[in-house]
Amino acid sequence: MMVRMTVAIGLAIIIASVSCVSQPHAVRQQSEPGQAEQLALDYLRREQTGEYGVHTNRLETDQTGEAASGHEVLSESAGLLMRYYVARGKREEFAEAWLTAKRTFDQPEIFGYRYSPKVDKLYEINAAVDDLRIIRALFEAADIFQSKDYRKEAERYGARFLKRNASGSRLYDFYDTRYHQTNGFLTLCYADFRTLERLEKSSPTAGALSERLLDIVEEGYLSDEFPFYATRYVYESKSYDTDTIQMAESLLTVLHLAEIGAAKERSFDVIRDYVRSGTLYGQYARDGEPRNDVRSTALYAIAAQIGYEIGDRVLYADAMHRMSEFQILEKASPLYGGFGDTSTGQSYSFDNLMALLAHTMNQEADEEGGHSP
Repeated sequence: MMVRMTVAIGLAIIIASVSCVSQPHAVRQQSEPGQAEQLALDYLRREQTGEYGVHTNRLETDQTGEAASGHEVLSESAGLLMRYYVARGKREEFAEAWLTAKRTFDQPEIFGYRYSPKVDKLYEINAAVDDLRIIRALFEAADIFQSKDYRKEAERYGARFLKRNASGSRLYDFYDTRYHQTNGFLTLCYADFRTLERLEKSSPTAGALSERLLDIVEEGYLSDEFPFYATRYVYESKSYDTDTIQMAESLLTVLHLAEIGAAKERSFDVIRDYVRSGTLYGQYARDGEPRNDVRSTALYAIAAQIGYEIGDRVLYADAMHRMSEFQILEKASPLYGGFGDTSTGQSYSFDNLMALLAHTMNQEADEEGGHSP
């Protein structure tokens, strides 16, 4: 039986990527990447992309650890890359990324969350948040490229996902194809409400699901003093499991709520303060006391995406400025253009892909306007 799987949302801090109905964003007017974004994309293609997708880390390992590492690839990364290309209107690049994702991760019942090329191992479990991200990218491609084929694929994979990872009003983190069972809890940041809302149109079960999930996530709010969210909800005990708050997870929860207009203004206020002061850290106690002083590209990239979603140009710009502090601009470095650690040579896929995705929102944030802190 599998132990609890934490998602490889690539910071290596956490091993990770909705009945309040909102309409999906209209098709974006595309713009060409700016210089910083292009440098980041060039780095990723040059140093951290291979036959099976984006490598979890620039540096190779033996690929046998409990967490993904080295040149292993994650379905998380595939979905983020697909979302990036569709946001930039890159039809051919999107098609190639989707083809690679299918070849690498697609199984009859799920997308395996991780593939280890060195040992030729495709893991037999998925991660709900990563499957939903791939499905979301397909829906976005259907909208932007006006493609019925992508819409059909989104609906087909969406129906498959609901069959495996949902039951009644419950969404589960993963489905294990070997044991044909799920885990017993929901990690709150896995609830991608906007994608579930899209699935409601093609699946009558998704509506009741997203309504109950919204209740679970909202009730996981910690306090106005530390306005973030519990880590997970255990169905059997009807309780929240919260010890250390991984801020990347909690920010993703805020982002998913913000996308449907259900996040709290108090959360935005505190995020603004953390971003402005450069004190957005990786881990906190549930009372808001930092448990480390680790700052990362991905944290500020997610904060920027939150700024975009709420139409706050100042938060978006401040977060992007903080994020840019991590970009490596020494031309002699093999990490030139990317986000990583020049002293070790390490660079994580989640940091780089989240940064790219945040860059695509620049134009929209400027056009939508917003409120200043």
